[in-house]
Amino acid sequence: MAILKIARMGHPILRARAEEISDPSSEEVRRLVEDMVETLEDAKGAGLAAPQVHVPKRLVLFSVPQDRTTEAEDDPPQVLQVLINPVVEPIGEDREVGWEACLSVPGMIGAVPRYARIRYRGLTLDGSPVDRTVSGFHARVVQHECDHLDGILYPMRMTDMSLFGFVEEMSRLAAESEEEIEAAAE
Repeated sequence: MAILKIARMGHPILRARAEEISDPSSEEVRRLVEDMVETLEDAKGAGLAAPQVHVPKRLVLFSVPQDRTTEAEDDPPQVLQVLINPVVEPIGEDREVGWEACLSVPGMIGAVPRYARIRYRGLTLDGSPVDRTVSGFHARVVQHECDHLDGILYPMRMTDMSLFGFVEEMSRLAAESEEEIEAAAE
């Protein structure tokens, strides 16, 4: 296993659509997942997409830690999940604004509107189908990671760039302005 280099905002691989994976159970995919898991653990992130490690394939990893869950029934904690060739569809028009950071946009954070509830489908490493309906942080992390597969970084989703900045500065704002974030969602 190896810790892979993470592409940063501006790198061309982060602006392109990733390719479908034809054989989820291949040795190549299994090695990539092992390396991505090690990379994600080293970076202490919640999710990672293959393009972030310079591999233009439709594969994401994510987890939902207990402390990031909401009261929603479809937002339970999740151990690390592997999702291959994911498809995400919103359920309804409701959106929620929440703070996001990204390993490819180091040191920055922003308030991003996301669909409150989604359905996602894809495959596991052994090729088994996944079909889930989720909300809360689970929905947010899946949308964030799957955006990477289409060349989208979270600042491109933001509607109020005054809520984008360095983590140290914005954490003060976040603590003081939950009402401002809620207003930005409207």
